[in-house]
Amino acid sequence: MRYLVTGAAGFIGTNLCLKLLEKNEVVAMDNLSTGRQENVDLLSENKNFEFVMHDIVNPLPDLGEFDRIFNLACPASPPKYQQDPIQTLRTSVWGVWNVLNYGAPVIHASTSEVYGDPAVSPQREGYFGNVNPVGPRSCYDEGKRAAETLIKDSKKTATIIRIFNTYGPYMAMDDGRVVTNFINNALSGKPLTIYGDGKQTRSFCYVDDLIDGIMAISGLKETGPINLGNDNEITVLELADTLEQVLGKKLEKEFMPLPQDDPKSRCPDLSLAKKLISWKPETDLRTGLKKTIDSFR
Repeated sequence: MRYLVTGAAGFIGTNLCLKLLEKNEVVAMDNLSTGRQENVDLLSENKNFEFVMHDIVNPLPDLGEFDRIFNLACPASPPKYQQDPIQTLRTSVWGVWNVLNYGAPVIHASTSEVYGDPAVSPQREGYFGNVNPVGPRSCYDEGKRAAETLIKDSKKTATIIRIFNTYGPYMAMDDGRVVTNFINNALSGKPLTIYGDGKQTRSFCYVDDLIDGIMAISGLKETGPINLGNDNEITVLELADTLEQVLGKKLEKEFMPLPQDDPKSRCPDLSLAKKLISWKPETDLRTGLKKTIDSFR
């Protein structure tokens, strides 16, 4: 089979391409604004891989027929998507429109950020969220929400997946999210920066589990949205404790004010994914952190 992956040089895109290339041809598209050339170089070692430099904000070039398009194009970490909020919004909306109009079925990567700072936990797909439309995160949150509306109203063949916090090999070390920040600081002997009191909750899904879920969903005719992530909800302080256990040493902590609109809780209700694809994450946090640390080293 032949697939197009947009945002292919990013963290999840690279891992997805590696999986697809085991049995298929992959055309990868990225403008390398946050995706990395080293990931493209790695993937290019496979003869069934082709890279196309392109920004999906512009209409897609004619690249032939595809069995499916996986749309992962958009910066996902707050420091990255806030650098150019207008471009983030354009990628989320105009980019999705261009992908939908290519003419192949689409698997669209939405995000748990559509739930904003949720008033309920865990978050199920039917929850409408609590999002600030004019805050520093709104270019991403509202861009992704608008993209879901566009997909639904377009009547195109597309499935929406809402991806929760994911970590693992091929993450950019300057990603700016809590797992990479903690690992970087721990390996360099710096204090772990904890925002607020550290009691806000997150759930962390190892990337191999996420890719398995995406692959399973790609065989469905369901339109979604469908949550994918890990439903083991822990506090940021518990994440720091687990990292200490993996590294076998005590880590200094530095507390900073909580950023505006930073969610107090984040955990997926996975009932729908379990029902539709009999899927659940298998990698425990300690194992996943150890693999991620090894890849960073």
